[in-house]
Amino acid sequence: MNSSTEILEMYEGYYADGSVSEKRAIAARQSVGHIRKITEGQTFNSVVDIGAGEGAVLSELSNSAFAKQFAAVEISKSGLDAISNRRIKNLASVDQFDGYKIPHPGKAFDLALAIHVLEHVEHERMFLYEARRVSRKLYIEVPLELTRNLDKSIRESGPYGHINFYTPGSFENLLKTCGFKVERLMVFPHDIEYEQHLAGKAKGWLKYQIRQNFLKLAPKTAARNMVYMAGALCSA
Repeated sequence: MNSSTEILEMYEGYYADGSVSEKRAIAARQSVGHIRKITEGQTFNSVVDIGAGEGAVLSELSNSAFAKQFAAVEISKSGLDAISNRRIKNLASVDQFDGYKIPHPGKAFDLALAIHVLEHVEHERMFLYEARRVSRKLYIEVPLELTRNLDKSIRESGPYGHINFYTPGSFENLLKTCGFKVERLMVFPHDIEYEQHLAGKAKGWLKYQIRQNFLKLAPKTAARNMVYMAGALCSA
């Protein structure tokens, strides 16, 4: 099964637009921080980024010697071009895929990454089964947008192609019912750099304080009322 024509067309030239490159770079640094925190104490020789975008996460991981070898698969031609132009050290392959069929053999990688991809995917389980096929472990990260104010989440994230919405519980259940063992799941607030990029220095600082302190004091209530991110390290 292939991704729909609408999805393919939406992302065909998405990464050719440099106007949001700074935001993507900040988001990549944020996600790499999450990856390092949740995989602390573990090492990986080979890593594949599934839905690698323009390669910002892979570039950060390569620069910090996170693994010995990297690979990227991406749905959009503009993303593939951007990844190639980065000349990422130890990047062994860059391949286009249809969203569901990854051109690598079973268990080819120690770790697969799917960073803010699943919320865009039409057939979540097919995507997850394929990620499980090619890797021994998976780190997957999604926004937690299934809050009390779901209408706002749909309104704000719809233009960016978000079609799936999660709570911590629904996210974990999806992973477990796809055959993964969830080794660790963490809920993250946005970093202060990200908040300030979106809202400005003063307002961003305030939003950062509110979001992280709410999560510390009342994690379940916080996730029901504000948007956070969840990252999960899974094994097959």
